[in-house]
Amino acid sequence: MDAGLLVQYAVIALAVVLSAGYVARRQFPGPVRRLRIACAVPMVRDGRPSWLRSVGLWIAPPALDGDGACGSGCNGCGPTRSGH
Repeated sequence: MDAGLLVQYAVIALAVVLSAGYVARRQFPGPVRRLRIACAVPMVRDGRPSWLRSVGLWIAPPALDGDGACGSGCNGCGPTRSGH
């Protein structure tokens, strides 16, 4: 296989994965949040290496305030990050 063709396939695969991630985050925010939490929790436990803990903190979603305007606690009006 030609190296240029391999690079082209890699770029297309990366674009497909990023697009699928974007759609999943926009259409299914609750399940994506639960998946991020499930992946991050084992990484941030005591006794893990510091590099693994930092990866877990990077994967973990931001904390929710729990006081949505409609009273449901989902904060469905949009994500708010401090400092933005």
